[in-house]
Amino acid sequence: MISIYEFNLIDVALLSIVLYLAILVLRSSRPTNTSLRGPPRASLVWGQNNYLRSADDVGQVYESWAAKYGSVFKVPSVLGRSSRVVVCDPRAIANFYSKETFVYVGTPLAKKFIGSIFGKGLLWAEGESHRRQRKALAPAFSNAAIRRLCSVFFDSAYKVKAYWDDLIDNQADGCPTIDVQAWMNRVALDSIGIAGFSHDFGSLDGKPCAVVDAFESLSNDRPSTLATIMFLLSVFFPSLQNLPTERRKKLSELTRCLREIADVLLERNKQGSADNDEKSIIGLLIKAEGIDGELHLTEEEVLAQNVLLLAGYETTSISLTWALIELSRDPVQQEKLRKELQACGDQDPTWDQLMGTDFPYLDAVVHETLRLHPPLAETTRVASEDDILPLSTPLPTGETGAAIAKGTTISVPIICLNRAEAVWGPNAKVFYPERWLVLDEEGKESAKVQWGKPGLEHTPKEIQGHRHLLTFSDGPRTCLGKNFALTEFKATLSVLIRNYIFEFPDGPETKIRLLKGILPRPKVVGAKGAQVPLRVRKVE
Repeated sequence: MISIYEFNLIDVALLSIVLYLAILVLRSSRPTNTSLRGPPRASLVWGQNNYLRSADDVGQVYESWAAKYGSVFKVPSVLGRSSRVVVCDPRAIANFYSKETFVYVGTPLAKKFIGSIFGKGLLWAEGESHRRQRKALAPAFSNAAIRRLCSVFFDSAYKVKAYWDDLIDNQADGCPTIDVQAWMNRVALDSIGIAGFSHDFGSLDGKPCAVVDAFESLSNDRPSTLATIMFLLSVFFPSLQNLPTERRKKLSELTRCLREIADVLLERNKQGSADNDEKSIIGLLIKAEGIDGELHLTEEEVLAQNVLLLAGYETTSISLTWALIELSRDPVQQEKLRKELQACGDQDPTWDQLMGTDFPYLDAVVHETLRLHPPLAETTRVASEDDILPLSTPLPTGETGAAIAKGTTISVPIICLNRAEAVWGPNAKVFYPERWLVLDEEGKESAKVQWGKPGLEHTPKEIQGHRHLLTFSDGPRTCLGKNFALTEFKATLSVLIRNYIFEFPDGPETKIRLLKGILPRPKVVGAKGAQVPLRVRKVE
């Protein structure tokens, strides 16, 4: 018998290569996917991952690959793993989303991350558990519930107005430069805190808060080279997520803070003093926790819904920031929106007006922002069983369906479909709210009821989703808080645009880049962290 100590370094290296090749051979013996084309491996270790992470417009990259290799293609992943399959075909995407939580489930890496940081809540759950949790949460996101919460969103927006008015009044030229992204972060956090958890973080009042610190440090965090390497390798070695990196420490602190808030709410409910909490998401769940029946949630499941705080905070603050960026680039569009909003006088719009047809251009600006800048760029899942995705158009090989083997990682590039010229026409990459409007019989613009202007060849009818967008996902996992997010977005933007004029200090051609955080955030090139400084002045 050969002792391990008889091996030298070269022997160990050769043995490692043999074992690695053996793993590849074993993998190759598993059921295979449809033979797909795709970009070559850019790196033996990283595949195409590094290139995609550094790309300024990942949607453009995916679109170019789809044009070259077909609407379903493969992208090499790390360490020679089976390539990830990227789906850009509308019919295949609709079929994919319809099977989420059962056939297509969260990747082991994502589930480990969500489960360890937030618990086994809605974003972690699959199948029957997901259906049950979603049904239990649904009353908190009903139109009636959101209508009651509309005042919370306006209150947060007017707190911003009070501080900005003070800044402007104390500025010599009445036009201070304000980092609007920092303020949109506070608006989103305080709003979701009160509406979702009956907890006022007080970030708009300048109160110190560990959750605020954790969110801001994570949002402005640029991972080190070592952290990036560990993240990419964690796809292959999930246990690397447990190493005590600085980012992991920040996430653990966020988890601790969120748990403390949930524990306070739970204790308040047990003492019978949670009347006001019942209007919030968690309050309604806590009230229902002890109820027997199919919708019963355990205490662990109730507390795990704190992940909704992260989801509501990140997505809304990013979307509001992008809206202000785009409107600062085009003063004509900004003024057009302002005139529409000012037509209601000094009164704030009601929920029914915001979500109805009273403000078609506001609706158009909001949806165009969500189309062009979806906070989540892609959906990635793994096939839990063999499947076949039907295609709108045949692959270059002539096949009309894509066979997906169990264990295959699948990605739907939301940002690519939202911006694809084949779907949205030749101006798909342009911020153009008017695409959402039509002229009525009197020549006035109104919200578009049915997609497609006369003679427009490209229509997104095959893309299901909200208003033919994938921003809110689709199928069983379509965003439960969609109307919550739209109401908050419209209410906040209506207050800001009615009262202020926004512009870039260095002109509308100011360059914007993405900063990789929890989700990619816009930043002005040259600014520190995720800053978006805009000159803000009062409307005369």
